[in-house]
Amino acid sequence: MLHGVDVSAYQTSFETDGLDFVFIKATEGRSYVNPRLASQTEQARDADCVVGFYHFLWPGDADEQAEYFVRKSPEQAGDVLAVDWEQTGEGTRADCADKDRFIRALKRLRPGRRVLLYCNRHFWLNHDTTSNAGDGLWIADYGTAGKPRIEAAWRIHQYTDHPLDKDVADFPSRQAMREWAGGQEAPRPAPMR
Repeated sequence: MLHGVDVSAYQTSFETDGLDFVFIKATEGRSYVNPRLASQTEQARDADCVVGFYHFLWPGDADEQAEYFVRKSPEQAGDVLAVDWEQTGEGTRADCADKDRFIRALKRLRPGRRVLLYCNRHFWLNHDTTSNAGDGLWIADYGTAGKPRIEAAWRIHQYTDHPLDKDVADFPSRQAMREWAGGQEAPRPAPMR
């Protein structure tokens, strides 16, 4: 298991000691860019962490949101791309069709690249109707690291949000994670339940 964190503009600083990967919020909707995106990316790259970028999905305009995300994120080969599907600050949420449309659009815009779906256990069990997680599920379920309470196979498990969002990834090494992100096959351990 690899260890990592995910950060947004709310994290003015974070430590990279002991981390294998860092996921950074890049964009939201069709108009927001994380003002700390460049500095957080530089910090993660300087620590030789696998870097991931995620887009917070709003209802509607999924194709346009995917295009906005790829225009604004500083992704490069070996980086992970993800869509964050959860409730907005306004209490709304993109529906399952929007989520699936965004994943398809991102795959079209970045062919050969891997795309993850981030959502919490409640969304996965109660709002998802297609089980489409792109190339892998990044599940938020707070508890024991590496043991989310779902039956679906997962790639990343966010297991706590204290003092910031901490994750484990189901890869044997950073190199395997980078290769997988770039479209190469990585060894896949048996799914944990």
